[in-house]
Amino acid sequence: MNIRGADDPVAALTRITALLEQGAAAAAEAQARALWQWRPADGEAARLHGLALLLLGRIRDSIESLRMATRLAPQSIAAWLNLAGAARDTGDLALAQSALDAALAIDATHPATLDQLGSLRRAQGDAAGACAAYAQALARGGAPATALNLAAVELETGATAQAAARAAALCAHPQAPAAAFLLLAQAHAAQREFAAAEAACAAGLARCAGDAGLLYQAGLMAEEQGAHARAAQCYRDALQRDPGNLRSAAQLQFAARQCCDWREVDACGAALRARVAAGESGVAPFAFLAEHAAPAEQRRCAEIAAQALAARLPAAPVPAPPPRTPGAPLRVGLLSAGFHQHATALLLTPMLEALARDASLHLRLYALSSDDGSTWRRRLAACAPLLDASVVPDDALAARLRSDALDVLIDIEVWCGGGRPQVLARRLAPLQVQWLGYPGTGGAPWWDALIADEFVIPPGWRGDYREQVAYLPRCYQPVDAARAIVALPPRAALGLPERGTVYACFGQNYKLTPQRFAGCMDILRAVPGSVLWLLASFEEAHARLRDAARAADVDPARLVFAARRPHGEYLGLLRHADLLLDTHPYNAHTTASDALYAGCPVLTCPGATFASRVAGSLNHHAGLAECNARDEPDFIARAVALGRDPAARAALRARVAQARGSGVFDAAGYARDFAALLHALHAGTAAAR
Repeated sequence: MNIRGADDPVAALTRITALLEQGAAAAAEAQARALWQWRPADGEAARLHGLALLLLGRIRDSIESLRMATRLAPQSIAAWLNLAGAARDTGDLALAQSALDAALAIDATHPATLDQLGSLRRAQGDAAGACAAYAQALARGGAPATALNLAAVELETGATAQAAARAAALCAHPQAPAAAFLLLAQAHAAQREFAAAEAACAAGLARCAGDAGLLYQAGLMAEEQGAHARAAQCYRDALQRDPGNLRSAAQLQFAARQCCDWREVDACGAALRARVAAGESGVAPFAFLAEHAAPAEQRRCAEIAAQALAARLPAAPVPAPPPRTPGAPLRVGLLSAGFHQHATALLLTPMLEALARDASLHLRLYALSSDDGSTWRRRLAACAPLLDASVVPDDALAARLRSDALDVLIDIEVWCGGGRPQVLARRLAPLQVQWLGYPGTGGAPWWDALIADEFVIPPGWRGDYREQVAYLPRCYQPVDAARAIVALPPRAALGLPERGTVYACFGQNYKLTPQRFAGCMDILRAVPGSVLWLLASFEEAHARLRDAARAADVDPARLVFAARRPHGEYLGLLRHADLLLDTHPYNAHTTASDALYAGCPVLTCPGATFASRVAGSLNHHAGLAECNARDEPDFIARAVALGRDPAARAALRARVAQARGSGVFDAAGYARDFAALLHALHAGTAAAR
């Protein structure tokens, strides 16, 4: 179009605005540039040119055009607001503030200006100021988007009920955007109301069919309820709408593993590794542990996640050490989502009880999970002050941790589900340590040390870990050696052969790879009368495993699924197993120590990653090194040899029984070593200051 020949500049501006609203940024940019060249003093032409450049991703050029628009039209609130928004998006908060100050000087009650002020304060980490600005904007007749912004900040600050009510009111409007339903779902999720959250997604999808964000959130909520097949379908639908979305692709991979749907896992795993290598953000570090990735790749994945998290938070310097009286106990906090009837509590409760008796330490526990009334929760609360932080907002939890003036803060979850790395990123203690829950590097500067042992991380491999690797002189995993084992009925009553070899594989579905399952089928074919005993999950996964067995020329009836039971009975199940076949590359961890405690040998094949060496560490420290295979053929050969030789199995079980007297099962000794390590780490940190 020949703008210069246009009779009406207003009509030209209207056409450019329409193009911007239609998303035709390139055409809008060309016409706005032509109009501005024709009318170089036209501030509105400069403003529209800046908006078009912004849509095209030419941020620097956009800001220059918007700066010129404010010079040409200094009374244009729209120009100042556009400049403020572009500056905020690029992280230039000082420029954004000065632009907003100019807009406020023109009209201090303008709703859009107050809304932008709320967004700027939010970017500055001032949640209270953001809420106040958004509330003022609403009082002045602000748009529904302002109410959505206010609800988002309320959700971030822990006012979840208020955020949910505000989002629900927005969703009641016939023209409610998908973002309102998404925020309502997230508010329900924050209250652990996962079914309600999924229902909010469904309501949003009924209005905004195929919205990729709602489909992704629906998948997360289905996973939280254990509906992995439904979750996988949500992620597939999300990818159809947004094929390049890495978060959806990564979650689909994890859900497919949970469903034992191995049709594309190897190809998808290779694609995820390539995208991590390229620096793309969106792969959850915990899920990535189940991929066939090298330690350096796992570090890369964690570092990308940490960088993305840090970009959303204000910078947090390492705090000064709290004042300490010479000889005073070391103040140690432990933060975990497993302080209830959970594998974490099963492992560490006896050790913490012993540690609590150490006068050189003063422990505090911060539970990220709610009180389930279990014995484990009561025992933990009895050994140290325990704060239920399950519904405490991040800001409030960070403030509490700072006020407790800890010398050492131990993060047990790191990137595991239920963890809150965004709290640790605020730097709440001079020494922040990760331990036990996450078998890998956190990849972030706010975790100073990682507690391990020399088997899970050999000294020469420390370069693959961002943290200082701090070694215990024993297996890094504590074990409760005082649990009751409930005797169960004979094998036949459990669907097991009375005489045939029972190979157990009691890990979660996502740990069972097609490669390891194929090895298990090789073992069954070589050992007549043997069975593979698996923990029951859900029928769709069971059917796929039976199909895989049939394809491997193994009778599907030789797969036996054990119903899940209370922990004492679960230990009783393990007494009926002849050999636990470990998973790879993500080992059995708590399951491996449970098996050894119950008297069942664990056959594993240690790899190169932390997650692939935990069972091997337990064997090594229990004096059972012959149960650590060199590679997959050796793993299969050892399993077959034991399966064919009852005398060898009996001798190995006798050695496992003797291992109950090893340091692996010594909670008091573990506590002494752990306390000494904490003191050494703290002294080293103090010396470095």
